[in-house]
Amino acid sequence: MTTQLTDAATRQGSGLNGGWRALPFLALAQFMVVLDGTIVNLALPRLQIEMGISDSTRSWVVTAYALAFGAFLLLGGRIADFWGRKRTFIAATAGFAVASLIGGLAQQPWELISARALQGLFAALLAPAALALLTVAFPGGRERGTAFAIFGSISGLGAALGVLLGGFLTEHVTWRWCFFVNVPIAVLALAGVWFLVGESKAEGSTRYDWPGVVLAALGLGSLVYGFTNAEHGWGAPEAWGFIAAGVVMLVLFVVVERNTAHPLLPLRVATERNRAAAFLASFLSGAVLIGGILFINFYIQIVLGFAPFLAGIASLPMTVVLIITAGLVAKNLPRLGAKIPTAAGPVFMAAAMLWLTRVSADGSYLGDMLPALLLMGAGLGMVFVPMQNLALFGVDKDDSGVAGALVNASQQIGGSLGIALFSTLAAAASGGGVSLAALSAGYSVVFLWAAGVAVLIVPVALLLINIDRKTFSGTGDAPHIHMG
Repeated sequence: MTTQLTDAATRQGSGLNGGWRALPFLALAQFMVVLDGTIVNLALPRLQIEMGISDSTRSWVVTAYALAFGAFLLLGGRIADFWGRKRTFIAATAGFAVASLIGGLAQQPWELISARALQGLFAALLAPAALALLTVAFPGGRERGTAFAIFGSISGLGAALGVLLGGFLTEHVTWRWCFFVNVPIAVLALAGVWFLVGESKAEGSTRYDWPGVVLAALGLGSLVYGFTNAEHGWGAPEAWGFIAAGVVMLVLFVVVERNTAHPLLPLRVATERNRAAAFLASFLSGAVLIGGILFINFYIQIVLGFAPFLAGIASLPMTVVLIITAGLVAKNLPRLGAKIPTAAGPVFMAAAMLWLTRVSADGSYLGDMLPALLLMGAGLGMVFVPMQNLALFGVDKDDSGVAGALVNASQQIGGSLGIALFSTLAAAASGGGVSLAALSAGYSVVFLWAAGVAVLIVPVALLLINIDRKTFSGTGDAPHIHMG
């Protein structure tokens, strides 16, 4: 039976009844979730030494979070829709804070990686609940576009500021505060939503698609694990075997979703062409953002020799340009529409990565890094503003949780696959060497591949996005999508 969202819940969460007051706290939760995708990046070299983590295990400190986040986001979206979005948000925020405490207190590598996975699991509940609450709070019109522009830009801002904050905490306090810092953020977000946001959930049939949950989690996990092990050789069974198993399970997942009455992912959510463009763009940009920036930080710290906080300061120009660009795009979104910024942003991202292919053991920050960081900030600002708005445009209210989950899952899975693939490429290109020249050669190959991934977003935007500008900005007479 098709689920129905109660009118009372819609009115309770409407933008006219506190949506703007709740927006900062919902955005703060999104900021925390994205922040944790990058905040440990600058801490990795130091915590690796302190905890005795091997190079092959190091990437899992980042990947464990992204993998758990992406693998369980679809289930998290459905739990938010069925159990209650506010209730899910509160439980997930509290759980995220506890997981962060565990990570900060970890004494063994397995404890740290487990805590990161636990953070990802709670983030998988938190992110779609926050996005669904925002969807209910701003059901349509220009206000909705503005709210989503602000919320969407938080994704890029959180990732960029995570680098700066991680560097400061690692150098001047301890890397453990990269985890502890989440606790006050979580408490503030939880308190704001508790008092300002009303409950909303789908009614009717609320059965969970457990076969879909298992296939999605195992399929995505196998895929990432296979890419991670490919650094030992693409012919190794632990590489191609897990990659093949992952592909098979994801194909079975689609078959199950097509034939179940209560799918984990209703295919209507993912197959509408404009939303499909947003999901694909999110996946590809996640690989470039999370995977590419990880190696930018490695180059700045390991090759250029910057201390963690100075490395964070060195990344600040990207953050500043991102904020400025996102503000300009949000202001002009009714005139630009979704296609232009989504197609233009990746060009800047690709140019940034191509510039970075010139890195060498005797490179410099001003010549090799700064121009690329400025270009990357501009590109990310263009892409993130329209992406989440487009991903939830026209979606049924009962599917808002799973739609919000899908756009976040796309980015996180793209990021985890990006880290795994780029780590493999860097290891192969460096020949296993540890000299600065060998490491720089590996990083250069990574940046070349990242540029290629960024370029793929351009045809996705140009060929799939066809929504009318006025409709997208909420200024049109009626909510419709041109299907020609």
